[in-house]
Amino acid sequence: MSEQGKAASIEEKQYLLRFNADTKSHLTVLNANTCLTQCPDKICTIFCPAEVYKWEDIRMHVGYEGCHECGSCRIGCPHQNIKWEYPKGGHGIVFRLG
Repeated sequence: MSEQGKAASIEEKQYLLRFNADTKSHLTVLNANTCLTQCPDKICTIFCPAEVYKWEDIRMHVGYEGCHECGSCRIGCPHQNIKWEYPKGGHGIVFRLG
């Protein structure tokens, strides 16, 4: 509970996160054409809590730098078209207590 006696919002909780992004993504869209032709709803742009996936014109943009490493994309893509790996040691999300 926050000082005002109510639960913190998701935005307030996300403020406590820090990221140490690698120069190489740990998230890979395996086949861009699958997103374009077989996935009209682009569901990954909806279920990712960090909003890592953004549809731009005819391709999926992956903003891996802000990934929360929850793994929802690993199981949520209806076409199993996203490869998720842990970031290289020393990189990725850094939790801070607050």
